[in-house]
Amino acid sequence: MAEEPKTPTFDWLPEGVGPLADGEYDVIVMGTGLKECVISGLLSVQGKKVLQVDRNGYYGADCASLNLTNLYEKFKAGEPPSALGANRDYNVDLIPKFIMACGNLTKMLLHSKVTRYLEFKSVEGSYVYKAGKILKVPATPQEALSSSLMGLFEKRRFRKFLIFIDQYAEDKPETHESRDLTRMTMRELYTDFGLLPDTHEFISHAMCLELDETHLEKPALQTVKGLQCYMYSLARYGTSPYIYPVYGLGGLPEGFSRICAVHGGTFMLNRNVDEILYNDKGEAYGIKSGNEMAKAPMVIGDPSYFPRDKIRPTGQVVRCICLLNHPLNGTNNAESVQVIIPGPQVGRVNDIFVCCMSNSLQVTPKGVYVAIVSTKAEKGHPEEDIAPGMALLGEVIQRFTTVATTYEPATDGSVDKCYISASFDGTSHFEDDVDDMLSLYKRVTGTDLDMNISADSVEADY
Repeated sequence: MAEEPKTPTFDWLPEGVGPLADGEYDVIVMGTGLKECVISGLLSVQGKKVLQVDRNGYYGADCASLNLTNLYEKFKAGEPPSALGANRDYNVDLIPKFIMACGNLTKMLLHSKVTRYLEFKSVEGSYVYKAGKILKVPATPQEALSSSLMGLFEKRRFRKFLIFIDQYAEDKPETHESRDLTRMTMRELYTDFGLLPDTHEFISHAMCLELDETHLEKPALQTVKGLQCYMYSLARYGTSPYIYPVYGLGGLPEGFSRICAVHGGTFMLNRNVDEILYNDKGEAYGIKSGNEMAKAPMVIGDPSYFPRDKIRPTGQVVRCICLLNHPLNGTNNAESVQVIIPGPQVGRVNDIFVCCMSNSLQVTPKGVYVAIVSTKAEKGHPEEDIAPGMALLGEVIQRFTTVATTYEPATDGSVDKCYISASFDGTSHFEDDVDDMLSLYKRVTGTDLDMNISADSVEADY
């Protein structure tokens, strides 16, 4: 008869306390949100021994994809109506976002080979709100010529501007046309091409994905790089610059978790972290869960696992998840779409984001659409913050509204060995969130993640 494996013992364990899983690890990660799973996956590939715990019974934390029953339970909305269809047909994102096809998150997916576990599809359309109408962001030169976003002469100037952006290379002065984008502001660049303020607004908010007007007075280079990424992504897939995983964003953290597990990582769901343990120098060295402890030289996690003195609030995000029985009006019956409402169009500082998905992405049954309106709170009343976005939805079957305080780490973690991610922002894309992932990776490892991989190397047919 085979002997049962013995529980490991360690001299650092207090009397009466047992080891959590294997006891000693290189890294302890708290939470299975996308940022935490990206980090654990990348570290495990590098040979680190990782323990990842989550208080929830599912992967994804705040960015999980829920079925219909779990969605209603989370928002205490009672029993879902039978008319909404089968529970298994729903994969509703709690924090919905689209992925820039040639952006840094795609490079991370390719870098870790998580794409082997996931299927992606192109989002059908990208739209912008202007003067009370939803207008398609031009995807081709032909669309630009027929777009009502601009007048005839402005379209010519817009085309000339895009040609400059497309050929511009920071390391090739011959492409600069005597413009120094490290000094010239974005407003000066627009003005240099004779573009009108309305055109500045739609390019900056719907294509460069700037969140407010502050970028206009800063050197143009970073904004231009954002516009180039949008243009490359658009050229890659045609209908819009965005892609999205079939069955919802919850597949992303699950994919990175699988990578981590393949490389020896340990995962524990339904496991509360009762205490983060610190040594005499104030450095984190482990966690305690119930009557068990695990030890590691560093602790990584989302803000919800850390005490208030380790994090600081950065604002609030309002999100409203809505179930519809129709596509968004003005989008040519698109099955998946993003609409950006520039803040200045509706008397706001911050943009409002609307994204809508359906059965084509396997997130709802046929005939049901899920639309999400999100923005950074600034009015003091959540309903007022999202009202311009809600007005675009038409009849709503059911809605679920959240107001979440967002946090960032108070320090970089180098002193206390607590490496904390920032909360997800209120946008419907990942561009700023990926910057935080890259920052977290560098803080943890001391090196930059190699992002030289080409996002064009995706082999799947989107």
